[in-house]
Amino acid sequence: MKKGEIYEGTVERIEFPNKGVVVIDGEKAIVKNALPGQKIRFRINKKRGGRCEGMLLEVVEHSKLETAEDVCPHFGICGGCLYQPIPYEEQLAIKEKQVRSLLDAVCPEYEFEGILGSPLVQGYRNKMEFSFGDEVKDGPMSLGMHKRGSFYDVVTTGECHIVHPDFCKILVCTKEYFEEKKVGFYKKMQHTGYLRHLLVRRAIKTGEILVDLITTTQTDTFDGTEEALLRGWTERLQALPMEGSFAGILHTKNDTLADAVKDEGTDILFGREHFYEELLGLRFQISPFSFFQTNSLGAEVLYEKTREYVGETKGKVVFDLYSGTGTIAQILAPVAEKVVGVEIVGEAVEAARENAARNGLGNCEFLAGDVLKVVDELEEKPDLIVLDPPRDGIHPKAIGKILNFGVSHMVYVSCKPTSLARDLEPIQAAGYQVDKVCCMDMFPHTANCETVVSLTRKK
Repeated sequence: MKKGEIYEGTVERIEFPNKGVVVIDGEKAIVKNALPGQKIRFRINKKRGGRCEGMLLEVVEHSKLETAEDVCPHFGICGGCLYQPIPYEEQLAIKEKQVRSLLDAVCPEYEFEGILGSPLVQGYRNKMEFSFGDEVKDGPMSLGMHKRGSFYDVVTTGECHIVHPDFCKILVCTKEYFEEKKVGFYKKMQHTGYLRHLLVRRAIKTGEILVDLITTTQTDTFDGTEEALLRGWTERLQALPMEGSFAGILHTKNDTLADAVKDEGTDILFGREHFYEELLGLRFQISPFSFFQTNSLGAEVLYEKTREYVGETKGKVVFDLYSGTGTIAQILAPVAEKVVGVEIVGEAVEAARENAARNGLGNCEFLAGDVLKVVDELEEKPDLIVLDPPRDGIHPKAIGKILNFGVSHMVYVSCKPTSLARDLEPIQAAGYQVDKVCCMDMFPHTANCETVVSLTRKK
């Protein structure tokens, strides 16, 4: 295959996360955003060291797997939910095969317990960050998700299937209100405009909703006062026929150049600055920007499996490294002697401390800092360790320090199987063996899934 030339072929399989594999005359090409069984036309845009990467131009023939009904009207335009045309059981089979392929390459022997499906397949997300923009250059304002493969274009996702209908009502209402008021969106290249993002969070268990409008401070770009504008928006939202209830409506200022949700000051327009969600009998306070698993019911399944793999904790000291808001730590704390959580994000640590106190768990200690450095300062010795690192996995030097504790048992909770496979190699080389593995689909219709691994030290 030659760079710049166009080819046609059938996608044989998908490698994690969304890399379609096409073989032409014995030569392999990776084409993103294609599904297994599709006949596609693609252009080779990169060839280096015998590795070919192509850009999808057209789906010539659909796959026999594409039989799902009730597909989202935004599919194919919006950048998310690649697997949506595939029935859910087939989605699970694809993800299971991907994870097994990665782990089989590095783990000589282990018990694979399959993949657990999400309790909710539609409307499962409890958080969305919508962007203001336009679908075509200089077109009318849109509010939703970025177009597939585009940094600038935004498609209005008023009928998104992976969120509760309350999200869509809030999105449509917000878009219509600011269109009526002739308020423009922030243009990234010119650095002008007011509206940037709309953050919506909704608890599955409690039904509480937190909405945060993120804008610049460029109030001279519209008529009237900002106070009156935001008061009108708040009143419009409160008049919506919602299934849930508003815990808070907020306004956050962000004048940074980066196209990301940043907090440079937040005002409460209504209610409070947080909402509550419940997991496995525990209650968690969640602020606009704090981390919390985006699939609440799926998180319960994931953490139940984690607790099962951890096993008996009575009288034991547990280290929860990369502890986030301390969810796993608090689930293990009722039986353990003590749980120590380490997390680099200070806000998450504060939330973990507050939630532990709220749940009456006095045996949890949460430390702020990089695991790589904090483990050197820990005086206590753990009986077992839970690892739940971010997508990039564990720093190689941190792995060495963690292994020096010499615990007999560890549980690794991974949100990216390629990082997991990489980290398992040095862990196994240090004398640990992979006993059991179970996948959990926290993100139906997307290419991602979680993996829980039980490791024991060889005697």
